[in-house]
Amino acid sequence: MHATATLDQVPVAPGRWPVLGHTMSLLRRRFGFTSSLAPLGDLVKVYLGPLPTYVATSPDLVHQVLVTDARKFDKGVMFDRFRPFFGNGIAMSNGTFHDTQRRLVQPAFHVNRIAGYTPMMARTAADLAGSWRAGQVVAVDQAMQQLSVVVVGRTLFATELGETLIAEAQRFMPVVIRQGMIRALSPGFVARLPIPGNRRFDEAISRLRGSVQDVIDEGRGTAGDRGDVLSMLLSAKDDDTGAGMTDEQLNDEVVTLLTGGIETTGLALSWLFHEVARHPDVERRWHQELDEVLAGRAVTHADVPNLPYTARVVREVLRRYPIWLLMRRANTEVVLGGTRVPAGTEISFSPHALHHDPRFFADPGRFDPDRWAPGKVLPPGAYLPFGDGNRRCIGNHFALTEIAVAAATIGSRWRLVPLPGKKVRVKVTGAAYPDRLPMTVVPRG
Repeated sequence: MHATATLDQVPVAPGRWPVLGHTMSLLRRRFGFTSSLAPLGDLVKVYLGPLPTYVATSPDLVHQVLVTDARKFDKGVMFDRFRPFFGNGIAMSNGTFHDTQRRLVQPAFHVNRIAGYTPMMARTAADLAGSWRAGQVVAVDQAMQQLSVVVVGRTLFATELGETLIAEAQRFMPVVIRQGMIRALSPGFVARLPIPGNRRFDEAISRLRGSVQDVIDEGRGTAGDRGDVLSMLLSAKDDDTGAGMTDEQLNDEVVTLLTGGIETTGLALSWLFHEVARHPDVERRWHQELDEVLAGRAVTHADVPNLPYTARVVREVLRRYPIWLLMRRANTEVVLGGTRVPAGTEISFSPHALHHDPRFFADPGRFDPDRWAPGKVLPPGAYLPFGDGNRRCIGNHFALTEIAVAAATIGSRWRLVPLPGKKVRVKVTGAAYPDRLPMTVVPRG
């Protein structure tokens, strides 16, 4: 392909402010802003403060960035701003270091390992369901987040100190996730201001990292595989050098896995019960599948492939409520969709905007699991709940298994019914959160 344009010819999004650029529009409108860009072109210029970034709005360009030319792109400025706090784990790192770390972490998420985690997932969900009483009003968003914290924590740490860290994560992880996105999108000086949000963020990161280090210290004193992720990471050795991970690398990877594992599954489960309750036909078909396959017994790893309608519901939830914005940076010159992009150029894309593009998803605001019936074909880059290419989320199969197992365990026992007159609104940080999600617990049958 021959370049037909330069970056100077890329259209600029409306709503740019002096000094702040499009930051205020991004923070105020979030989904609305990124979804409005596609009609302007396949590549649109947006300013984060004074920094120009170029939003890829077409699946073709996003697929090129993530897959076809993935080696020509590193993590972008958003990740630069996260890295001092989250460290250089596989979600933040670049190049050969990223490749090495990914090889070291990957065995912890092998399908056989996930199968071993599944009984714990089912027990944890059953304990939560067993703590509810008929007619009780449950804050479902909080309950699902706590469930995901416990599952990820018990997967990572099979120690008493691990249980302490789980409690710390329940308290501080929401602050880390929500305040972190504000920092990433704001001009650099904002992070240095003595404002309450910054103080809460700094304290949360400090407490989490300190607790993680305590667990690492404990783990180094315990030999062998305890069946958890940390013990595998402690024993992992690089094939080329024979070296294991330093404490800093371990801390970075554990914080990365905690952050990624909690937000995705907790939000997906919250929105799943919300959407199922709003669509009686979906609820009826889902419950019928659970009854036929499980017949009242606990769900196992072998059951997951035999729950195809559950899988459709999960896929649709992940389409409707994905991460909002991701960024990459060209590390060499590349031609992107006919535009010559120099090294150092910041490229961004919105999975949410792609997932709600009517060119690929008819009536995208409608919740419809049947859009995922067999035969559904999408262009590469149109559906990215876990990213793609060599940066695809390393825990994607773990997350899909946890969501299916937890939802099936709870859905086999209870219906969760919305409170009359309670409108659920979407709050957006890096992803879509319900503002509040109280639901009434009703026994099935």
